[in-house]
Amino acid sequence: MILDHLKSQLEGFKAQGLYRHRRVVEKAHGMGAFSDGHPVVNFCANDYLGLSGHPKVVQALMHGAEIYGVGSGASHLVTGHGPAHHALEEELADFCGRERALLFSTGYMANLGVIASFLGRGDWVLADRLNHASLVDGVLLSHAQLKRYHHADVAELKTLLDRCPPKGKMIITDGVFSMDGDLAPLPELVKLAEKAKAWLMVDDAHGFGVVGSTGRGVVEHFGLDVAAVPLLVGTLGKAFGTFGAFVAGDYDVIEYLIHRCRPYIYTTALPPAIAEATRASLRLVINETWRRDKLRTLIERFRSGASQLGLQLLPSTTPIQPIMIGDNYRVTQASQRLQELGFLVAAIRPPTVPEGTARLRVTLSAIHEEQDVDRLLEGLGNAVI
Repeated sequence: MILDHLKSQLEGFKAQGLYRHRRVVEKAHGMGAFSDGHPVVNFCANDYLGLSGHPKVVQALMHGAEIYGVGSGASHLVTGHGPAHHALEEELADFCGRERALLFSTGYMANLGVIASFLGRGDWVLADRLNHASLVDGVLLSHAQLKRYHHADVAELKTLLDRCPPKGKMIITDGVFSMDGDLAPLPELVKLAEKAKAWLMVDDAHGFGVVGSTGRGVVEHFGLDVAAVPLLVGTLGKAFGTFGAFVAGDYDVIEYLIHRCRPYIYTTALPPAIAEATRASLRLVINETWRRDKLRTLIERFRSGASQLGLQLLPSTTPIQPIMIGDNYRVTQASQRLQELGFLVAAIRPPTVPEGTARLRVTLSAIHEEQDVDRLLEGLGNAVI
C-alpha cells in the first residue's frame, strides 16, 4: 500500500511537469563540464568567483589532508575542533567585522540551528515569502509562529510587527534571494527591527564574496554597522568555492550557540582540509578584486543582450539572472534544448518557486568569458523565443 501511494505521487509529479532528473555532471576546464556525457558550458553553478578549482584552493585542500587526514573524527565539542577550524573562524569573523564566527557543516544546518536556538513556542517569526527553504524549516523546528510577508513588502511587515507580542520576535530574510537574484530591502528591515525591538537575521549565502565593494555582502552594500544585523549567516559552497557555512555575531551570541545549537553540537565537524581550503579561498576573495569587476561586466553584458532578445528578466544586479517562462513543461523543454546546444542551465519549478513562475536560472561566474555569454544568448534565442 505504501509503495502504491509513492508510485501514485511520482506519477502525479510527471503529470504536472514537476518530475526531477539528476544529471551526472563532471567538471572540466573553467566553467566547462560534461552533463550526462555531453560537453556543456555550465551556467547554473553557484561558483560565482570561480574559486572551486583555483590551484591555490586545491593545493590548500591537499596540504590540509596531508596534515590532518580527511575526516575530523568527532563533533566540535568532542575532539573535532582543530587548528584549521579555529583559524578559519577567526578569519571569517574579521572578514565580517564581527567578534566571532562559528562553523557549520552546511548552510541548511546553520539556519536550522540558529533559529531553533533563539526561538520557541509563543515567539513570532516574520519572514519574507521567498526565503530559502532552510529558513522556513528552521522556524518549523523552533515551534515559533511563522508569519510570512509578501516579498520585500515592508508595509506588510510593519503591519505584522504591530500585531506581535512585546517579546520574542525575529525578522528573517535572505540577503540575496537565490531564485530571483534581488537584494532584501535591508535598511528598511533594520529600522523596523530596531523600532519593534526584534532580532534581525540575514542569510547572505549568495551575497558573500560578490555583493559589496569588497565582497563582504549585503551589510556592506547598504553601509550598515554590525549592530544593525546581529545574526549573520553565510555559506562557503558558493562564492568561496568550498563547503560548509558559518554564523557571525557578537561573542555572547556565538557562545550561546555553542551551548544550545543542536545541529552544531551533535554533528561531526567539517573536515579540517576543507577549512584549510576555505582559508585560501577567503584570501582570494579579499585580494583578487578583478573577479568581482569582471563579474559585474558579464552581468551587464548578459542583461543587455537578454533585453535585446525580449527575454523576461527579473530586476537582479547579481550573478543570479532568472528568465521567466511560467509553464513547467516549457521551461523543462528549454533547459533540455539548451543542453543540446552546449549549455547547462537549470529549469526551476515549484515548489522551489511559486506556482506559475517557472524559470531558467542563469548564473554567471568570473571565469566565464564574454564569448561564453554571447553564445549563451544566441542559444537562448533558439531555445526560448
